Formats: sequence, C-alpha cells, structure tokens
Amino acid sequence: MTAFTPIDLPVDEQTQRRLRRGERKIEKQSTASGAKKRLTSRWATLAALVIAVLWTLPTFGLFVSSFRPRELIQTTGWWTVFSNWGWTLDNYGEALQAGNSQLNMAGAFVNSIAITLPATIIPISIALLAAYAFAWMNFRGKNILFILVFALQIVPIQMALIPLLQLFSNGTLFGFPVIDGIGQAGYAQVWIAHTIFAMPLTIFLLHNFVSEIPGEVIEAARVDGAGHGQIFFRIILPLTMPAIASVAIFQFLWVWNDLLVALIFADGAVGPITKLLAEMTGSRGQDWYLLTAGAFIAIIVPLIVFLALQRYFVRGLLAGSTKG
Repeated sequence: MTAFTPIDLPVDEQTQRRLRRGERKIEKQSTASGAKKRLTSRWATLAALVIAVLWTLPTFGLFVSSFRPRELIQTTGWWTVFSNWGWTLDNYGEALQAGNSQLNMAGAFVNSIAITLPATIIPISIALLAAYAFAWMNFRGKNILFILVFALQIVPIQMALIPLLQLFSNGTLFGFPVIDGIGQAGYAQVWIAHTIFAMPLTIFLLHNFVSEIPGEVIEAARVDGAGHGQIFFRIILPLTMPAIASVAIFQFLWVWNDLLVALIFADGAVGPITKLLAEMTGSRGQDWYLLTAGAFIAIIVPLIVFLALQRYFVRGLLAGSTKG
C-alpha cells in the first residue's frame, strides 16, 4: 500500500481571507453559544420572573383599585377585593369629567399629544444631525465640545428653570413667539424647554449608534461623490432607524409623564394631562382616589406607542451589541 504525504497547496490571498473570515465566524458563534449558556440558567429565569412580578404588582393593585368604590379604597387594601366585594365605574366617570373652566380631561389629552409629538421629533432631529457631526465630521474642538455636551447630563434641570423663565418673559425667544396675544403661554415654550433638556442625552445615545456604522460604508459613499447631506439622508438615517425608534420611545414617555416642566411652562388651557391629574386630587388631596382611574386613562397613549414600536425598540437596544 502506497503512503501519501499531504502537501500544502498554494492558496491565493482572497481564499485566505475567506478562510480567516470563516474561522472568525465559527469562533464568534462558539463564543456566543458559550455566553448564552453561562448567562442562561434556571435560577436566572426564576429571578427574572420574581422581579417581573414584583414590578407589576403595584400596577395591578392600582388597576384593581380604579374599579373599587371610594369608601373601600380609603378603608381597605386592594388585596381584600374578594372579601370586600365591590366594583364600579364611577371613578372613571369622575376622572373624565374632572377639570375647570380652562381645562378638562379631553382638552388635557389633546394638549399632551400636542406637546409630546413636537417635543419628541424636534430634539431627535437636531440630536441626529449633531451625532453625525460628532461621529463623521472633523472640525476644531470636536472632542472638547462633545465632552461638554456629555457633561450637561449631570446638570439638574431645575438650575435652568429660572434662566428660561427670564428668556420667555419677553414673549419671544430669538424672535420666535412663545406667548400669545392675551398673555397666555403657548405650546412653543414647552417644546423649547423639553428640547433643551433632552438634547444632551439624546445626542449621546444617537452618537453611540451612528459611530458604530462601518467607516468603509462612509468612505465608499465619499469616493462616489456623496456629500454630507446625501450620506446623512441615504446612509445614516436608514441605518439608524431602530436606534431613533428606541430614543423616540424614551423621549415620548419622558415628555408624556412630565409634570415639572408642565407646572412651570404650560399655563392655563395648554396644560397636559399630568397637570390635570395633579389638580384632580383637590386642594388638600381629599380626592386622591381619582388618581387610580386617571392614571390608567393617561397610560393609554404611551401603551399604544410602545406596543406599536416594540420591535424597533428591541432592535435598537440590540444594535451595536454584536459586530461583524
């Protein structure tokens, strides 16, 4: 029997690159599989279930209380619902009728939508442009400016309330009217306030996603003659849509649930639903039981937004976690 000795055949450079790429892919798959086994266990699943139950329990209790009469809410706990039986829709009826001559529940709901949508779109649009500039444009002082923007996250927004009120006191900001003809605050100053407060964190989050785009894609577009505008709208914007959706959900929820900015900048008829909920309890908090129903009325829109954008939200959170 003749023995054959294996020899090394010549392999071109392209084939070598493919072999190395295949080895890296196999190595990555084995690493991901090992990490999944290490991070997944029965105890971890049990702990996650316990945390989910503890997190959901107060919300469930609030939901049960929203259907109980006032007397039972004030004298018994929601967990006694079976021993102290009683169900009613009166709380929702009173909450829907709550309000004053300037603001009712329907108007507050419309105000919240009118405030939240622009206060979500405006800062994300500006922050995405800034994120692209910080990630893919070279200019003097870029790193220092980015550090300053990042550092603004630790500044409490309460420190900016008085300066903003002073700017808005003239009725205009950079020539843009923020107060109507009868001296009432409009939506504009609420939009500006939310945009200013959201900008540092939004720029930081979007910059992390934009900077993860492979540089070869940007360089190829520049070689083909694309300018910054074409690169932004044809490459950056489509590739960062999951990240934009994730940040938009966060910003939408923050603005919708905000009370501090609403109390200071949203006066009279432009007050959002959170401001009406705060006034719903009465001058001395005697009608606090109405908050159980009012909270679930206010949660309808955020719940719809989250469920509609859930797949983009998960995709955006996972963006950049694996590369290659």
